[in-house]
Amino acid sequence: MDPERLQAYLHSLELDTSPLLREMEAHAAEQRIPIVRKETAAFLKTLVALKNPREILEIGTAIGYSALRMCEALRGDGHLTTIEKWEKRIPEAQENFRRAGELHRITLLTGDAAEVLRALAGPYDFIFLDAAKGQYLALLPELERLTAPGGVLVTDNIFQDGTILESRYAVRRRDRTIHARLREYLYQLKHRREWETALVPVGDGVAVSVRKRETSEETSI
Repeated sequence: MDPERLQAYLHSLELDTSPLLREMEAHAAEQRIPIVRKETAAFLKTLVALKNPREILEIGTAIGYSALRMCEALRGDGHLTTIEKWEKRIPEAQENFRRAGELHRITLLTGDAAEVLRALAGPYDFIFLDAAKGQYLALLPELERLTAPGGVLVTDNIFQDGTILESRYAVRRRDRTIHARLREYLYQLKHRREWETALVPVGDGVAVSVRKRETSEETSI
């Protein structure tokens, strides 16, 4: 199966997005701003519709594209909190939220994700992680704390354009630390008893993790 033909076919089935989202897609392509791929956005939106969360947390706002895609499926009384560090992107994201009429449902927090997460109380029903890949492993304890029992953690770009499949010696020296940390992050999601995780080959790879609820047996120990 040709991956490019498959991707083109999947894109051809997607409903047209709003004029604002199309403008954001074109702007991101022109300026090389990383936003979720179309098939990933569709998958993410479907997961939100399935989980029907009241509280969403996003780590990595960029220009606000993925936040707005999630808001398309967010319940009327739902709320989304998103975190962004890069100062250049913050006013742009806020303006996009204003234009979309979603300022009342979106709170944009600024600063380093590790510091911001420590200040949050949670819990969140749904968390979308799409930040610096080298931080994923260090953020995991806070993400675990903030995810409600039965809540969902979605992690984007886990395949790193296919380099995750390579040995560390086949990866550029400057990328080896990120490569090792991302591999360990995925190992932890798959092997820690707190999580039930599937790795899905959508876009650049997505990990879908459910925070397990305590069983009566575990509670009694």
